[in-house]
Parts: sequence; C-alpha cells; structure tokens
Amino acid sequence: MFKIQTLNNISVAGLDRLPRDRYEVASEITHPDAILVRSAKMHDLVIPDTVQAIGRAGAGTNNIPVPAMTARGIVVFNAPGANANAVKELVIAGMLIAARNIGQAWHFARGLAGDDAAIGKAVESGKKNFVGFELPGRTLGVIGLGAIGVKVANAARALGMKVVGYDPTITIARAWQLSSDVQPALSIDDLLSRSDFVTFHVPLTNETKHMINAERLKILKQGSVLLNFSREGILDDEAVVAALDEGHLYAYCCDFPNNLLKDHPRVVTLPHLGASTAEAEDNCAVMVADQVRDYLEDGNVANSVNFPEINLPRNGGYRMAIVNSNVPNMVGQISTDLAAAKLNILDMLNRSRGDVAVTLIDIDKPCPQDTVAQLRGIAGVLSVRCLGH
Repeated sequence: MFKIQTLNNISVAGLDRLPRDRYEVASEITHPDAILVRSAKMHDLVIPDTVQAIGRAGAGTNNIPVPAMTARGIVVFNAPGANANAVKELVIAGMLIAARNIGQAWHFARGLAGDDAAIGKAVESGKKNFVGFELPGRTLGVIGLGAIGVKVANAARALGMKVVGYDPTITIARAWQLSSDVQPALSIDDLLSRSDFVTFHVPLTNETKHMINAERLKILKQGSVLLNFSREGILDDEAVVAALDEGHLYAYCCDFPNNLLKDHPRVVTLPHLGASTAEAEDNCAVMVADQVRDYLEDGNVANSVNFPEINLPRNGGYRMAIVNSNVPNMVGQISTDLAAAKLNILDMLNRSRGDVAVTLIDIDKPCPQDTVAQLRGIAGVLSVRCLGH
C-alpha cells in the first residue's frame, strides 16, 4: 500500500487515478511515499525520509526546494501544458481588456449615479474617454514558446494578429505545433521593437528576473501593451509604472497585484487566475497523479524538473529502481553486486540529468534484502527500491 500526502486540495479527478486498494491518500498521513501539492510552500517543511516523489499539480515549482530534493534522490514532477488552455484564454482576455479599456470603462459605469435618464446621458458623454482599438493587424510578441506560448501564438494568429516569437530553447515538438505564420525574433530586443503587445511565458529564474527593465522598455513601440500571466518578478514593476506614467506604455495587464500596481489607472491586475479553471485543475491533477503512480509502481519518469526522463516497459521479471549521483562506474558497481547475488539482468535502462541518474533493472528473481542493503551502501546511491513484478 502506497501512502500519498496532499498539502492542498487536489482535484478528485486526479485522486481517482490512484486506486484505493493500492493507495492511501490523506492530508494528514505519516511516512508518506509521495506528496501531492499545488501552491503550499514547502521550503520550511520537514520532508519525511520515506518520501520518494513530489508531484506539483501545476507548472511552476518555486514553492518546492528542488535542489534539496534532488540531493536526497527525491523526484519532483510538474504538469506542463495541463493548464495551457486556461492561461491562453486569460492572455487573450487580457489583450481585449487592455485594447478596449474594459477595466476603466467598468469602473466608470459602476460609479454612475442618478435616475436612468441621467445615467444614459452620462454614458453618452463619457464613452468617448474609453475609445480603444482592435486586435487584427496588430503584432503580438510571445517570449517563451512552450505549451502555453504556442497556444497563445496560434490563438492570436486566428484573431488576425501578426505574431513574433522568441525562445532559443524551443523543442522540436513545440515547433511542429506552432503556426507557420509566426515569425522568429533574433533576440528579446528584436521582439520588443516589433511588437504592439508582449506576453511572457517563461519561468522565474536568475536569468529572467526583471527581464523587462527600464532600458528594455525604451525599445518598445509607443503605446505598447504588456501582459504577464507567467510569474511575478519577470517585469520590473517600478520601471513599468514609470513608462505608463510617461505615456510610453499604453497598458499593463497582469496576474500579480501589489500596492504599486493595483490602483494604477492604466493597470489591470487579476488575483493569479491563470490556471484557475475547473478544467485546468482537473488536467493538472490527473497528469501529476499518473506520473507519481508510474514512478512509484514502475520507476518511470516523465515531466520531472530534476530527474531524467526514463521509461522501461515491463517485460517480466522483478523490477528495481535505483537513484544515484551521476558519477562514473555506478552501473558497473550495481551490476557486480547483482551478479554476486546470482541475479540475472533481463533488461536495464540508465538515464542521467545533471548530477542525478536513474537506473531501472528487471531481474529474474526477487533481490535479497542483504543485496539491497549492499546496493544502498554504494557511495553515491541515493535510493534503492524493489518494485516486484
């Protein structure tokens, strides 16, 4: 019986992927084999030694101490693309809100007073203050062409917009999904100089923090619109507000309110709604539950932020999953110990990523406990699991 601890409310659609005859799932549980989490901050939590996997029901893993988990041999999964449609729709909504001055117009309408005749007169005299513009023919710059960025780019093309994209690490799979009409930018600065709207779909790292600063804002066209439904900190908010006050920027729409932004007349802030749809929560929970289950039962890894991708189909025998530091002769030492126990290797796959490696081995007989202990004693081995048939 595997034990799964939930640190947040996880969609039932995901929890239903964990059969109750094999999984015990609860928010309060001792000695869990895995943890499922959404937004709970784990940096100050004590992670039990029994934990083998952490599944984040979403894309970002800033709330998880990933380097520390890697050092302990704990795999961290996320759910890239599961919330892509939800974020895409909010980006499109953000462009429309900004272009048509929806936020300001709504605020004006809510403040109207008097009888209906007076309100009608005020509407006719006041609407001229909220004249906007249409999207077709405008250029959207998309920085980051992963699952979300590609959907945003394709949706903008369907709306009649021109699209410029920048992502030096775009995968072949994403490139195939991208509309052929999307034009590549040579650099971030090149993209900024060509765009009327700019949307960001990158993680927050040391390299992306304040990617848009005062200097880069000068490159943007007069009257441009910025949209950030990715991560707080990618844009320098103080520089953005200064550009808005100067009239260089037309509007800023983002998912991260703060005291500087929330009351600015040219800013629309939303309460981190990017992935807040029932469908996205279901998709994220299903994806991450399937990944955690596949790892616990078969040792396979998909969509991990710290482990290599590895998949070894079951073809009989008894499976072992070993996580170790990525150093020379680990597979040799493991094979030697198995051979000394007269265990025949039926199939084996080894993959590495950075400082960590995963080895899946199918052997002809169950591995004796003394051999398991011997394997765990190899310098650099982080975990050894016997997964049975």
